[in-house]
Amino acid sequence: MAEQQSQDPVFQIQRVYLKDLSLEQPNSPAILLEQEQPTVDIQLGVDAQPVTDGIFEITVSATVQTKIGDKTVFLVEAKQAGIFEIRNLPEDQMGPILGIACPQIVYPYLRGNVADVIQRGGFPPVHLAEINFQAMFEQQQAQAAGQASPIVTQ
Repeated sequence: MAEQQSQDPVFQIQRVYLKDLSLEQPNSPAILLEQEQPTVDIQLGVDAQPVTDGIFEITVSATVQTKIGDKTVFLVEAKQAGIFEIRNLPEDQMGPILGIACPQIVYPYLRGNVADVIQRGGFPPVHLAEINFQAMFEQQQAQAAGQASPIVTQ
């Protein structure tokens, strides 16, 4: 009985934490007096790293840069991470778990921290959009396979 339980699939969140966060306002205070609307550029990324046997760190990162002309109003770089215990899953399920399920758990924390630090910097909060991590994962898989479309055939 105990042997059967040890082979059961395991998926547990061990911890979710803010790994890195920075806010830069290199052109303050002069740029704060500008009346022009800034442009906003948002870049997102996902990284999965094994920590030890059955333990993985998933990091979702965001870079938010606003500019007026060629001058930066503010730049936020943030990394939100989670430690997950994942055991006894078929190998073909590991990619989707690490690339879709785990980032979906970590991302709301990143969204909240980014909005909070921008607001604390004296700006209206920038709310990161909801992300379809499945589409993002499929696109990355297609690019890795050298295919133009996210459809993978076997």
